[in-house]
Amino acid sequence: VAKRLDAKWMTVVTGFMDPKVPVDIQTARIIEVMRRAGDIAAQNGLILVMEPLNTITNHPNIFMRTIPQGYAIATAVANPAVKVLADLYHAQIQAGNLIPTLETCWSEIAYIQFGDNPGRLEPSTGEINHRNIVRWLKSRRYDGVIGMEHGNSIAGRAGEDRLIAAYREIDAA
Repeated sequence: VAKRLDAKWMTVVTGFMDPKVPVDIQTARIIEVMRRAGDIAAQNGLILVMEPLNTITNHPNIFMRTIPQGYAIATAVANPAVKVLADLYHAQIQAGNLIPTLETCWSEIAYIQFGDNPGRLEPSTGEINHRNIVRWLKSRRYDGVIGMEHGNSIAGRAGEDRLIAAYREIDAA
């Protein structure tokens, strides 16, 4: 499917916690699976981006919960076809401290998604300072995709106009 769509990234969710298996064993198993999957992805010109999800609001018992956890796994996999998806909505809920986390884990982040918290709506509807995030991304010369992983705070055409205005506002840095 990725080839037909000319996709470069494929999102991977690493599954749920198994209370019967120690976390370290689960981590080792995910590293091994991602090594194998990364080899297949690399042969096909794809990058697998592992997405940490929050357990507080949306995904109880999910295994990968933070960007640093994804960083640790991607670093252990040591394959450029396995990276981390930094979904800022989930990261803010789970741990906050977004810019220092991005800075620390930057070498393993291949894709970023925006969505404000609370509500998973467009930038500037919640607590995340997307303008500072965009300023930081520009300082890193990030030229990748920013996924719009959110809804609109207003329905219809007015909401679409508000969405465009929100992205213009945060890009004015």
